Amino acid sequence: MEETGNLFAPKEPEEPLAARLRPRNFDEFVGQGNIVSQGAFVRNLIEKDELTSLIFFGPAGTGKTTLASIIARMTKAKFISISAVSSGLKDLKDIEENAKRLKAEGKKTILFIDEIHRFNKAQQDALLPIIEDGTVILIGATTENPSFELNSALLSRSKVVVFQLLNDQEIETILKRAITSSRGYGDQNFTLTEDQLKLLAGAANGDARTALNLIEMIYINAERVDDKVVVSDDLFNQIISGRQLRYDKGGEEFYNLISALHKSMRNSDDDSALYWLARLLEGGADPLYVGRRIVRFASEDIGLADSNALNVAINAFQACKYIGMPECNVHLAHAVVYCSLSPKSNAIETAYNEAKSDALNHFNDPVPLQIRNAPTKLMKEMDYGKGYKYAHNYKDKLTNLDTWPETLERKEYYRPDGDNQEKYFKERKEMIKEWHRKHDVSRETK
Repeated sequence: MEETGNLFAPKEPEEPLAARLRPRNFDEFVGQGNIVSQGAFVRNLIEKDELTSLIFFGPAGTGKTTLASIIARMTKAKFISISAVSSGLKDLKDIEENAKRLKAEGKKTILFIDEIHRFNKAQQDALLPIIEDGTVILIGATTENPSFELNSALLSRSKVVVFQLLNDQEIETILKRAITSSRGYGDQNFTLTEDQLKLLAGAANGDARTALNLIEMIYINAERVDDKVVVSDDLFNQIISGRQLRYDKGGEEFYNLISALHKSMRNSDDDSALYWLARLLEGGADPLYVGRRIVRFASEDIGLADSNALNVAINAFQACKYIGMPECNVHLAHAVVYCSLSPKSNAIETAYNEAKSDALNHFNDPVPLQIRNAPTKLMKEMDYGKGYKYAHNYKDKLTNLDTWPETLERKEYYRPDGDNQEKYFKERKEMIKEWHRKHDVSRETK
């Protein structure tokens, strides 16, 4: 457990660049204008020292911990900082006892918990009573969606403040400060061109810490010539080419990317779909998982509008099993473009869901005797299969055999649009209906 003086004290020069340059006040803070600009409600709460419990939610390197450090500098309350990674129930109990003592003296306690999503249910529950009675004011920071990672009781007692990725211009501002500030490399005769700064900003993917780590890596590895820090093109390209796409294999961002891929294909936007596919694959997604999702899409969103989409998707999935990444990226791209540009129909998906609902609500309906198999003498004596008609023995390959459950009102689940290849199935269904209208009156009145 660390208190204000330790965690957010002025940084020593030998500390990492990102730590040395951490903003100390609102004037130095870059980005998140909706949170820290003059008049924004969070800034008002901080400046008035009237904070309520808050959850800072957003990607890494967007200013959550930095804003907490500014609060630590500005508040008159006792500010305690812990990490959910290394703290447990005993730490919370100690904090509670200390905070109650201060409360009795008329003093407030602010508890900052970094990576609060790492707390389990019992640890989160332990926070509820001390937040409820005002023993502590909670500030939690998390990169994971609070809706999934924090229990509803804790969320109901807190206000979620959403942090956004920084844009390239904001990252460039931070990089220029690193070069010019005395807390950075302002006295080191170290410069980068405008083009290099733009490339670095792009490589950071909206993460200020990543941007500062990159420029620090460049500075450390650059040559020193006549007291000047010289950055070769080769060194610069090596460092920025090693960057990783923003992607969390097990977190919300992964499912956001999968959703983006699926919805781009559904919207017949092949270019967007290819972009999201590349984000997934280059970020390290399992190509087999992506392939399975495309196979699902082929029936869920295309279905009989183009049955070949399922063949293409399955072939791409099998190719991924045979050769793996990176070679199979082109097979998945093949399937994604085909599915994106195929005609769309969700008639199969809708049909199954409606049938599923009826099946769950009428699961005790017996199978009609006439369509049961009768492999034994006893079954035949019980009239299993009695009255069955083998469709292939009839001229139109149709019979008036009733295959519908006896107690369920007849319904039509599959309703083809009548466009593209589904036109054939719509016409076929209409022909079959017409045949039954002529040959099977009982079916229409059931």
